[in-house]
Amino acid sequence: MGMSAEDERAASPRDEEWPEAEKAEKLARGAALKWASGVFYCPEKLEGLGHYRRRETQRNSSIQSRLKLLHGQHLLEAHVELMMVEQLRDDILSQLHLRGLSSAQATVLSYFGGLQDLNESLAKQLWDIVGSSLQLVREDPVVFVTAVRIIEREEKIDDTLLLEATFLPPGRPKGWRQKFYQVLQDTITGAHFHAPRMDAEGPGLAKHLAALQKDIVSELRVVKDLMVQCVPAHYNILSVCTATYHQALTSHLQEILREDLDKQGLFLLLEWALRVYHSPEMMGHPDLLPEVDVSALDPLMSSELVDQTERRYVMKVKASVFEWMQRTLEVEFKEWFREEEPETDHQGFFQSALPAIVMQMLNENIQVASLITDSLQQKIYNMALEELEAFLGRLREALVQCGKEHQQDRAVPKYYISHLLAVLNNNLALSNSVSSLHPDTACREVPASLQAALDRMQKKATQLLLEELLQDLQPLCLQLPSRKWLSGSQLVGSMCEVIDKYAKDFSRVRKPLFTLLLAESELLVANQYLRALLQKKMVCKSREERGQLCHRLLQDATQLRELFCGLGLDKSQQSLEAVFALRELICLKDPALLSLEVLGFINKYPDVSDEHISTLLDIRGDVSKEVRHVVLEMMAQHPQVLPEGYRPIFSTILVPVPELPFCLRKGKCA
Repeated sequence: MGMSAEDERAASPRDEEWPEAEKAEKLARGAALKWASGVFYCPEKLEGLGHYRRRETQRNSSIQSRLKLLHGQHLLEAHVELMMVEQLRDDILSQLHLRGLSSAQATVLSYFGGLQDLNESLAKQLWDIVGSSLQLVREDPVVFVTAVRIIEREEKIDDTLLLEATFLPPGRPKGWRQKFYQVLQDTITGAHFHAPRMDAEGPGLAKHLAALQKDIVSELRVVKDLMVQCVPAHYNILSVCTATYHQALTSHLQEILREDLDKQGLFLLLEWALRVYHSPEMMGHPDLLPEVDVSALDPLMSSELVDQTERRYVMKVKASVFEWMQRTLEVEFKEWFREEEPETDHQGFFQSALPAIVMQMLNENIQVASLITDSLQQKIYNMALEELEAFLGRLREALVQCGKEHQQDRAVPKYYISHLLAVLNNNLALSNSVSSLHPDTACREVPASLQAALDRMQKKATQLLLEELLQDLQPLCLQLPSRKWLSGSQLVGSMCEVIDKYAKDFSRVRKPLFTLLLAESELLVANQYLRALLQKKMVCKSREERGQLCHRLLQDATQLRELFCGLGLDKSQQSLEAVFALRELICLKDPALLSLEVLGFINKYPDVSDEHISTLLDIRGDVSKEVRHVVLEMMAQHPQVLPEGYRPIFSTILVPVPELPFCLRKGKCA
């Protein structure tokens, strides 16, 4: 020994910080006498008693003294002495055990009572060192290495006792290597993984995650470059620390996710766990590769948790998309009632900012989601299409509301038709853009329900436009047919002027829409013309009058057909052909041939009814009951089925039902 116990005690202040030292010393002295009387039962060995007592007292004091300067060498010396005293105690206890003198063990344990306090003091020093290991390996690695050496010595003693001993002394096995790992893991976990509630959203969370990223990379660098050199290879210290950070992060992220995060917070967390964590900025950092490898560990977020978090994010985005779209709709509705025309594009087509605003918002959210996972992108894409569909429904309702206000006062909105045309162009723009929303061309199929919503929107705007045309045509149609009209008037000329005026308006929509509006307008005109003819049944009184009617019908139908041809609607697409076909039935000179002529007519126009044909026969004014009966019988024998894609023209025209003869029960009709 370098100095006596008294010298060592004098060399260090009599300590308030080690109050157990004096107690241990007294216990050791008193216990020594009891121990000696129990163990040295042979008289010839009694002379060794004083020697043992002096030696143990000295050692206990020496150990206490060394455990006070944290210098590595002193810790090692203290531990050597502690081991020697423990070995002596354990040898004695083992001998007593073998000789069946277990009752004397209590005496020995009381003699060595101070050892437990010394052991705990040393352990406390070790765990303080391990707790500061990341700092110590940079500043004073000797102290850390010393702690590891002591732990390893104790592990060897544990292993030897477990393998060879028939008797395990008290406090064995100490399991200090396991405790080393536990302290190291607790230190790592306690240092970083606690986020105050304020960190759970927005910038606070971003700052917290950035700090974690920086600290973990920095500390793993220290473990990889310095700590691994201070511990035996079988400690796998880098793998242990990597797994500790990983598992702590897993729990920490779950803890953060218990908060009601906003969409930005949820996005940050997903991005960090699924992208940043594995990137060269963190676990894939060049300074950590290839030794640091998290690929074999469970993912930071399980697939179930990712899916759940993605759904939460989608719900938050959905709420903001709905709010944004609602504001866009409110702005659009106000635009319809402004005292000026809608804006136009460079080709002069009416439009508004609505499609650009809506599609940009949806596009941005889908693009942002693609930075995380394909599954999140798909979820956002599906949500975007659902929200667009719902938005189109609300937009259509707003349009209906606008239409109702316009019906009450046709001067409101001032540019009603122009805005309806802008709505049609907008709808087409939305329809064309939907397919480009998803970056993956394989996922670009427009769902049937969304296509139906787009079609309904187009149909409603078209219907409102046609209602406007109809309102302007109806006063003219009311004059059909009449004697004045029959003798030649400018009635159809006036109709052509109205149609031409609307066609000029319609030219402010894109080509496919213009063609649609033109076709629908032509069908409306043909329908209204036939409706006037059939509902206000004008009966020809003579062959001359029939000839006059046929001439008038030819003139009108030709004039209207030429107008629509001039506007770009091919003859084959025109419903006015029905007027020409109907004229043939009226012009037929021999009524006996009507049955065959009608058969050809109903084959071409399968939605024509008995009542329609009956009315036509009445208009001729020369059809006998027998011929009428033959014609209607023939129709009964040839029921018609509407072919697919057929555009009905007669089925919407209701004609007065002929009065039936009065019948008494089942008797013959009068």
